[in-house]
Amino acid sequence: MEIAAAGGHNVLMVGPPGSGKSMLAKRLPGILPDMTFEEAIETTNIYSIAGALPKGISLLKARPFRSPHHTVSPAGLSGGGAVPKPGEISLSHNGVLFLDELPEFQRTSLEILRQPIEDGVISISRVAAKFQYPCSVMVVCAMNPCPCGYYGHPTRKCTCSETAAKRYFNRVSGPLVDRLDIHIDVPPVDYESLAGKEKSEPSSEIKKRVNAARKIQQERFQGTNISCNAKMDSAATRRFCNLTPAADIIMKTAFERLGLSARAYDKVLRIARTVADMDNSDEIDTKHITEAIQYRSFDRRFGE
Repeated sequence: MEIAAAGGHNVLMVGPPGSGKSMLAKRLPGILPDMTFEEAIETTNIYSIAGALPKGISLLKARPFRSPHHTVSPAGLSGGGAVPKPGEISLSHNGVLFLDELPEFQRTSLEILRQPIEDGVISISRVAAKFQYPCSVMVVCAMNPCPCGYYGHPTRKCTCSETAAKRYFNRVSGPLVDRLDIHIDVPPVDYESLAGKEKSEPSSEIKKRVNAARKIQQERFQGTNISCNAKMDSAATRRFCNLTPAADIIMKTAFERLGLSARAYDKVLRIARTVADMDNSDEIDTKHITEAIQYRSFDRRFGE
């Protein structure tokens, strides 16, 4: 999650109930960089248009965190209506859109997200006019590995068949998963972690490292419209994601063995660029690219 915040990457978390997926998502805004004045103005304008600006607040300073229920309609996510208004994805602009229980969302709702995730804007066409709202967001998704939630659990028995588990995974389309940068398996929490008295690292310390990585990216992308590593296009990815010869060999092996798409290839490079930034390294070395590949668990699962 620290790497996701540092590079602005979308995340998909897969794990059993109670493993902390929702908690991780809700803590994410606390480690993201503070909004710039320009971002605050943009976000405030969207909330004002939607009629969602809190009373007595003239400028939103905290990054939005939106978590619509899985019963939300396609129009609720994308925006629209008789009098077109921004939807959840635009209300998350410059913040986080959290989709819990991802396979339970309507397929049509999820497919609407595909293009806005990449373009950072969403277009709504009506007979009389066409509206366009910004939606530069971090999309964070969570799901169980199967209907009962315990497929692959180390201690609890899964009651689902192999076919049911695969069918559950297939509720989320491959093209959508391909657009989510980081895929991680979230393991169940063990007793020692729950009962331990040792204090965890505070969000304020993590945020300092995130800010340091973002500062590197600001200097790198100065004079462009790119805000962070996740927003690089293919040309920028090839320009700024320089692999060492050894790292290039690992990337080539992973690409062929996992059958990565061109989009997934770019995603891995961008994640590796963020990992290298957090390591204060100009080049992407073997440890950076290896870690980035590990954050594509869906590719590894289906590439085996």
